[in-house]
Amino acid sequence: RELLPPWLVIVAGLTGIVLLCVSTKDVPNVLGFFQYGIVLDAGPSRTILFLYQWTTTKANKTGVIRGCSSCPVQGPGVSSYSDSPQKAGKILEPCLNWAQNEIPAEQHSQTPLYLGATASMRQLNLTHPILSDGLLAALTGTLKSSPFSFQGAQILSSPEEEAFNWVAVNYILEKFFKYDWRGQLVPSGTGMAGVLSVGGSSAQLTFELEEEKQAPEEGVRLQLYGQTRRVHTQQCPCHGTEQLRSRLLSVLIQ
Repeated sequence: RELLPPWLVIVAGLTGIVLLCVSTKDVPNVLGFFQYGIVLDAGPSRTILFLYQWTTTKANKTGVIRGCSSCPVQGPGVSSYSDSPQKAGKILEPCLNWAQNEIPAEQHSQTPLYLGATASMRQLNLTHPILSDGLLAALTGTLKSSPFSFQGAQILSSPEEEAFNWVAVNYILEKFFKYDWRGQLVPSGTGMAGVLSVGGSSAQLTFELEEEKQAPEEGVRLQLYGQTRRVHTQQCPCHGTEQLRSRLLSVLIQ
């Protein structure tokens, strides 16, 4: 019933990674008022470093975060460097240096750092697993050499990526909690939104499974804001923008 602006969906997918990590891991806040987290989104066409911050405020043991700023990594997506993996690690350095200037020096070692690679790296891992392993090793080496607390670099499965999108969109829409007139965090009391994400070759619809109808092993299990939720992603092959454009061109030519 309501379409989200494209920029909101782009930012949303990254927020979910931090939310799920903050919910299970607490970083001691002994050095400053704000805590920080860094997520590198290694997408098909480019990589972006996103910086988040939060305070000790919690909603049912899950952090309340906000995005601060971002740094686009120069060059194409990391999968383009499969023949020269060391270059893939090298191009991250300017943005990592930028993040060092944005975060107080005394909090560098307390700042978690994550990298999530998506569609193009999934494809490379299927067709050339040795090349994808080499790329991840090079990226890991660069990230480990930074002063931040490196937590991992991995290729996200499609259900994981869409689960992050689902979490983040519902977080931004205040479906998990909201602020009342006193500024206090209270349960939202509204249903969760489903998320339709459209890629180049396919579309994905992600929604929460109904407790009484779901199979125990079905869906991705999430622990957020004091509740356990299971979300399921339904793949819609050949419904991406490129596929639809090809169909339209075919009709026009005919």
